[in-house]
Amino acid sequence: MKITREVKTGVLVLLGIILLYYGFNYLKGRDLFNSSLTFYTEYDNVEGLVPSTPVTINGLAVGQVTKIGFKGDGSGKLLIELIVDSDFKFSKNSKAELYETGLIGGKAVAIVPAFDGAEQAKNGAVLKGSIKAGLTELVNQRLTPLQEKIEIMMVGADSLLNNINDIFDEKTKAHLQTSIAGLSSTIDSFKSTSNSLNQLMIANEAKIDAVLTNAEKATSDLTKISGSLSQSDLGQTVKNLESTLANFNTLLADLEQGKGTMGKLLKDDQLYNNLEGATSELEALLLDFKLHPNRYTRILSKKEIPYQEPESN
Repeated sequence: MKITREVKTGVLVLLGIILLYYGFNYLKGRDLFNSSLTFYTEYDNVEGLVPSTPVTINGLAVGQVTKIGFKGDGSGKLLIELIVDSDFKFSKNSKAELYETGLIGGKAVAIVPAFDGAEQAKNGAVLKGSIKAGLTELVNQRLTPLQEKIEIMMVGADSLLNNINDIFDEKTKAHLQTSIAGLSSTIDSFKSTSNSLNQLMIANEAKIDAVLTNAEKATSDLTKISGSLSQSDLGQTVKNLESTLANFNTLLADLEQGKGTMGKLLKDDQLYNNLEGATSELEALLLDFKLHPNRYTRILSKKEIPYQEPESN
């Protein structure tokens, strides 16, 4: 069978179109001979994300971003198409996380697989989108509170400086200068006094040495006296004193109980009354003897002289 030139030309054109399509998709990162899955995810903002950005699972590149466009429902959200060239199986509840690839790099998408026993993610599934905070965002999160604190501190410092300026007016400054001058004069006087004290110490150095020597000698004598006291029989003396005190306590107890002459004298009311009566009679006898001395001549005379009551005054 003879193939005409037109058929050959058509076959060549068809092969060229196929090769062109394959090459175009190959340049876009899609391999037509490998089985690949297409997934979709949504983000509010994808700044830094461009087509052909790698798609990774656990850090391994398994595909790329193929298309970025608005969702078309008026929400303003962006629909991202992901091509995954891997047989790795994961749940439909897995997430597509947008993250920064570096300080000066762009962004990429990482599939965070879920193994929760749910249905396997199939071709065309929509994965839940999430955004991982990058280094720049973390720094901004840390710096923003710090910036606010610095601003508050600067406002407080400015207010403090204004208050200080209000306090240190011309009159206060003059008083402060006067105080500093007085303090300087006081320090000079203290220096002069210190110099005088040093000269006094130098002039009386011999006397001070003598006083210190006497004090040292007195301390030594006191130490000797303390040693003598420690060597004396202080314990026996204390025992004797305790025995004396015990005897004295016994004597006081006997007196309290009315034992002995002194005890009876202190406790016996009859003896006290007798002594009081005898004292009264003796006073009366002495008074009568003083008033009528002749009456007692009967003691020397044999003639009895009758007794008469003294006249009352």
